[in-house]
Amino acid sequence: MDSDQNEKLGDICFSLRYVPTAGKLTVVILEAKNLKKMDVGGLSDPYVKIAIMQNGKRLKKKKTSIKKCTLNPYYNESFSFEVPFEQIQVCENVLYYPITKTNCC
Repeated sequence: MDSDQNEKLGDICFSLRYVPTAGKLTVVILEAKNLKKMDVGGLSDPYVKIAIMQNGKRLKKKKTSIKKCTLNPYYNESFSFEVPFEQIQVCENVLYYPITKTNCC
């Protein structure tokens, strides 16, 4: 693994809930903390991308709102996806933190 891939970008608090009878996956993005500084001002405009993947192919995607000028964003945003029980058996989770250079604040 490349040393850049081992670099800590911060912490994220989220929850997953799946209701098999309804085929519904709910993802709640609560907050992130201690994110890496990404702009010259020492802050960031972070957001979270959520993607449902199967066999390396993105089936569905959504994203949170952008939180301006913070390294500790609070989201409390909920996203629902229809995912049949057969598809939920194989699950990949990838957390993505966009690297953007901005002049916020």
